[in-house]
Amino acid sequence: MGRKFQKKQKVQQLEIVPLDENPPLPPQRSSDEAVPKKEKWVNKQRVLVFAARGISHRDRHLMRDIKTLMPHHRPESKMERSKTLSVVNEMCEMKHCNKAMLFEGRRKRDLYMWVSNTSGATGPSAKFLIENIHTMAELKMTGNCLRGSRPLLSFDSKFDELPHLKLLKELFVQTYSVPNHHPKSQPFVDHVFTFTYLDNRIWFRNFQILSEDGGLSEVGPRYVMNPVKIFDGSFTGKTIWENPDYVSPAKQRQLLKKAAKDKYVNRVEQKVKQEATRPVQAYEGIENEELFEDDDPIETAKILAAIAKKKKQDNATKTPKAALTKKIKEKQLKAVKEVIEQKKAKAAKRVKKV
Repeated sequence: MGRKFQKKQKVQQLEIVPLDENPPLPPQRSSDEAVPKKEKWVNKQRVLVFAARGISHRDRHLMRDIKTLMPHHRPESKMERSKTLSVVNEMCEMKHCNKAMLFEGRRKRDLYMWVSNTSGATGPSAKFLIENIHTMAELKMTGNCLRGSRPLLSFDSKFDELPHLKLLKELFVQTYSVPNHHPKSQPFVDHVFTFTYLDNRIWFRNFQILSEDGGLSEVGPRYVMNPVKIFDGSFTGKTIWENPDYVSPAKQRQLLKKAAKDKYVNRVEQKVKQEATRPVQAYEGIENEELFEDDDPIETAKILAAIAKKKKQDNATKTPKAALTKKIKEKQLKAVKEVIEQKKAKAAKRVKKV
């Protein structure tokens, strides 16, 4: 059997035509196509909010409340305490954040908060001691606000007077304010953050705006920021400002213990003094107590006569009051005469010299 051989058809190769970089636009646009709009979200501030290992449960709840109030935040897992703080700049760069808020715990008691501008590690950065912490769940206030809504920021008049507060004001504005048209934010303004400077501390409060005439209702959380230092760089650099009135919490606890110890020492000393000065007799003898020792009236009369005679002799030996006053006056006159004579002698000497 013979095989039939078929001729293979030649495949026509297509010519590669270069695409036009600027294709012509269609003469008409269909109604289904969306109109290209200009991007509204221009201020792309992102804040990295996280904590180092060693914070307590209350501090963790405060950090969660702050994350709830800031829809433009970026979360991050806990940082190891062995790492240096300069690593935060690299973490912010990887997360595309230009601000950082780090919570650092000490001894499960004290909470420190860092607020820094990490864009290019240029700074500045500020360190605060957080005091009087009250979270939203703890307060149970009547106020309420929309989740993700944009807040108003209200600052005390002192923030425009002191130079270090001017710097902190700008840092807080860039950190706490929610950017306009942020994807996770709501287009409403229904609460206000207040920063009040009192007693060398910054008091933070969050209020709901009830009405246009200024009616407010607190939402929470509330805490007090005690500024410690302001640095030139982001978590590094020179110290621009340092709080002269700052006392560390460990030092305060040490002073309280010392005061309690002094109180105990004083109490022991009082007991020793009381034992040393305790009287031997229950009471001291009253005057003329020998009159009551004998019931015989004749003996009592003799004793009274002897006492009267003794008083008379004592009065006779004493100098009368008039004589004493006369002697005092004579001594005073004598002293005045001596002073006058000394002044006359000095005047006579001056006249001779002239």
